[in-house]
Amino acid sequence: MAVARTLAVALNGVDGAIVEVEADLANGLPAFTIIGLPDAALGEAKDRVRSAAVNSGCDLPNRKVTVNLSPASLPKHGSGFDLGIAVAALATTGAVDTEAISRIVHLGELSLDGRLRPVAGVLPAVLAARRNGARAVVVPSGNADEARLVPGIRVIGAASLREVLIGHGARLEPMPVEPLTMPMHDDQPLEVGDLSDVVGHPDAVEALQVAAAGGHHVLMLGPPGAGKTLLASRLPGLLPDLEPDAAVEVSSVRSLAGMPVGTSLVTRPPLEAPHHSATMASLVGGGSGLVRPGAISRAAHGVLFLDEAPEFASSVLDALRQPLETGEITIHRARSVARFPARFQLVLAANPCPCGNGGSVDGECTCTPMARRRYLGRLSGPLLDRIDLHLTVHRVGALHLTAGTDGAITTAAARQRVTAARERARQRWGGGSLSLNAHAPGPMLRSQPWRLPAPDRAPLDRALERGALTMRGYDRVLRIAWSLADLDDRERPGADDVGRALYLRKGI
Repeated sequence: MAVARTLAVALNGVDGAIVEVEADLANGLPAFTIIGLPDAALGEAKDRVRSAAVNSGCDLPNRKVTVNLSPASLPKHGSGFDLGIAVAALATTGAVDTEAISRIVHLGELSLDGRLRPVAGVLPAVLAARRNGARAVVVPSGNADEARLVPGIRVIGAASLREVLIGHGARLEPMPVEPLTMPMHDDQPLEVGDLSDVVGHPDAVEALQVAAAGGHHVLMLGPPGAGKTLLASRLPGLLPDLEPDAAVEVSSVRSLAGMPVGTSLVTRPPLEAPHHSATMASLVGGGSGLVRPGAISRAAHGVLFLDEAPEFASSVLDALRQPLETGEITIHRARSVARFPARFQLVLAANPCPCGNGGSVDGECTCTPMARRRYLGRLSGPLLDRIDLHLTVHRVGALHLTAGTDGAITTAAARQRVTAARERARQRWGGGSLSLNAHAPGPMLRSQPWRLPAPDRAPLDRALERGALTMRGYDRVLRIAWSLADLDDRERPGADDVGRALYLRKGI
């Protein structure tokens, strides 16, 4: 048969589409042409395929080979199409049965010696294949464990092109090879220690539990050494384990980012803490060719901690405004649109001024009023309006440091309290996308049956009337009040909860 077909997957963000790989062997001058909007890495596949085929004992004839990636209007990126192209091209020579490969998805990059090299994004690619009705997928051995995390589809791991061809009926002698594996990353999470290690900050510890219970964003303002990073590192430990859908989403983003996934889905909320020199693309995602997820997507369903927040570029910080509202980031390119999850908790830490001693009782500030305003002015008003909890963190004295931690709440106890509060919120809002108080729409909170009595919300109404709060801030205070009530196991927030929520909102 002159034309052979198999399947591959084109990824665009966390979404994928089935691509039909068609190969045609025709008379003419020797050539190998790939059409269908390939990028540079995919265009170089012809050289990898020829060398891999020769070293696998199944050479391509010196004729004209044309490979079409359909639909042709869909951009294709990366080297994950190598295996599909090689199998389809060799099927035109009769080396393998064309019927055997026509409904099987092939993913993987080829080495020149014919071995299969693992590729990034196998988990979302296999998910996309299953959603599009595929029943079997062939992946490199180094990606097999990751691919098997997707139920309902047969996963075939192979170490080399020769092994794949033999599996499809090629008459070749098996030849054992050393499988190529993914490079291991030495991930050192910032989450260390226990919440009971925090001393001298009872209000901040309580505020962290409120943030964890409701999914609220936090700004901590204080001098150097006050414990802002220590507090932020404890927040992921307070969050409950990920739900199954969230675990799949987090694991898919890790796979797209080229990070190891392992033999099980990620079950703990991630923590991302980029340096203040981070660029726009590193934070929100992007890049030329294949769009990669940024820090905000890798922090999905977890915590994004920006230490020394005023040192970040203002344009980078303001890029967070839309994801904070929508819960996802959409990156537009000339020919495609990539979507990534971005439902994270933002924690900002900042000094009160460039020298760090502004407002401190144990240090002298040398900054002018203009320098202080310019420094904190890098955090724009629209961004700060999206931050639920504003905390002032002071330095701890020697008495607190030497008093010990007896009676302090532990991470395990706080997580149990947070989990119970989240379950109350889930039952109240009905679950799904409204499982957290931070996601409850403002109009719903202000309407029956969730509207608070007028006497209870009187301080909040006065703050709105005198301009101390925006309408967005008004709704966020209501969400904090519901989180406070959930933590204390009460049906509805009262006047005290509204007052505490207003203080946490305007605490600085």
